[in-house]
Amino acid sequence: MEKQKYTYSLFLAIARFRNGLARNLGVSAARKEEIYLDIAQAVTLTDTSYWLQVLFAAGIATLGLVLNSPAVIIGAMLISPLMGSILANGLALAAGDVILVLRAILNLILSCSLAVGFAVLLVSILPFKEMTGEILARTQPNLLDLGVALFSGAVGAVAISKEAKGIATSIPGVSIAVALMPPLCVVGYGIGIAISANTTTGLRIASGGLLLFFTNFVAITFTAMLVFLALNVNTKAIEQRVIEWRSSDRESIQLQRVIDKLPASRRLKRIGSLPGRLLLILAVILLTSIPLSQSLGQLRNEVVYKQQETHLRNTATEVWQNNLATLSDGQTKSYIRQLVLKEQGGQLLIQLQVFSNEIYTEAEKENYRRLLSEKLSRPVESIALNLVEIPTASNNLVRKDIEDPLPIPTTIPEIQAELLKSIAFNLESVKLPAPAELVSYAASTSPEVPLKIQIFYLSTRDMDADGQAVIGESIRTSLQTPTAKIVLERILPLLTTLQFEPKQTKLQPDQTQSLDAIAKLLQEYPKLGLDITVNQALSEKLADAQIRSQAIVIYLQTKGQIPTDRITTKTVIAEPAIVQLKVVVQPVVQPVVQPVAQP
Repeated sequence: MEKQKYTYSLFLAIARFRNGLARNLGVSAARKEEIYLDIAQAVTLTDTSYWLQVLFAAGIATLGLVLNSPAVIIGAMLISPLMGSILANGLALAAGDVILVLRAILNLILSCSLAVGFAVLLVSILPFKEMTGEILARTQPNLLDLGVALFSGAVGAVAISKEAKGIATSIPGVSIAVALMPPLCVVGYGIGIAISANTTTGLRIASGGLLLFFTNFVAITFTAMLVFLALNVNTKAIEQRVIEWRSSDRESIQLQRVIDKLPASRRLKRIGSLPGRLLLILAVILLTSIPLSQSLGQLRNEVVYKQQETHLRNTATEVWQNNLATLSDGQTKSYIRQLVLKEQGGQLLIQLQVFSNEIYTEAEKENYRRLLSEKLSRPVESIALNLVEIPTASNNLVRKDIEDPLPIPTTIPEIQAELLKSIAFNLESVKLPAPAELVSYAASTSPEVPLKIQIFYLSTRDMDADGQAVIGESIRTSLQTPTAKIVLERILPLLTTLQFEPKQTKLQPDQTQSLDAIAKLLQEYPKLGLDITVNQALSEKLADAQIRSQAIVIYLQTKGQIPTDRITTKTVIAEPAIVQLKVVVQPVVQPVVQPVAQP
């Protein structure tokens, strides 16, 4: 008896809360009925304007992502076509309405397919496929994105429930759209990349965008469900009114006929009990939070690493400025041009490039290491210093040169060596945009062109003119040579497949022609290497695949004079019996020196 009394009191308290919340938000009984019918009618498949909105929003979002333009992406957000389907899922779970949830899911699946398919089409025909910051921001979702979606869903459900007053109700639609269309277009972008360029990279991008979209879909559905439950939108009177409407709605009638033909049609009258629906969606959110928490942990580690790097950089700079940057009379002795830090194998590697008017002694360098170790509370032995000094014109330096003259290059080979040394140092900091990889470079001088640098890069496509201009200006600024001519030349990567009959191990004439082309490219660019993947068919022995691999390596070594340390091989069990050869970039740049033209 006491238990029943307690349950009844709890029920009354919940009812008073729901009625009070609806009253405070201005949601009347008539408005509740209007909400239910509006959402149910919005998930129709016959509204041409809706599908055009999905198509246009996907196009705007895709181009905005590729152009890295937040303003363009916001334009896609303002259209907000997917909000109705997701809110319909939340309302259907709150009311246990099986017909509404099936219509909403079908509408959402078709909408997502259209958006992703259109994004794939756009990416496939675009002449460039750069990985922009807006795309990267949507490939690694974490728990913070889940929190944003939870709040967005709640705000959206409340906003759609209130009577429309002015333009304020459009703001929640924007906040929801932030988490819907752009991630879908990232999925399409990734699939487009997988089809046209790089399968692994494309699938990674697509999976990241899909996880973000699914996270936001589940979170928005859950909070919308809670809001509709709190507002008590599914009263008996409203349910009866919805049944009357469906009796004249063609799509609802057709769907009901399909459900009636199913063996378990009686069980599909409602989507289980309310606690069961809540537990189901909570379980999905918890499962989704597992990869999201891993991403958040990775983000936390990156932030900690950047903080540590910043601390090390600030400390290294401070110790130098306070102890070695000035002379005893207070005048400036040097200032830092570049500082590079790297933790490797328990050692802190420091490359310090300074402009100085007096050469530093070994004792001063050792003193810097000692002071830095004390400041960082780590052993001196764990700090390695590479000090690169760039002399400046000064009396002190001139006197030093007179007392202890440094070797001055006088011959053309010595001048070339000094020139290459300077260029090599500055090219270390040059980063080519993906997928371009630095292969080699050549430097030359002539009376007409004082300095010309040719940069050879391996890429599946040409670098755009803007990218070449930025890289050229960066190199000229680094070399302090504004008149230098920078030329970027692309090397087309070779990806060759050699077909073999089962148990065939000897090379055929057409296969050796392909190997000759690869050998010629490897001879021309010493930094390039070759990855060989040999398929061992199921009907073959391992020895057959190994003999096939050795035949290719021996041919390249003897006919092409390619050393074996530039060739890597691996064997996999797969059909058919083929060998894939891929030209790749090795880690160390091999510079090429062209003769310096005599004036």
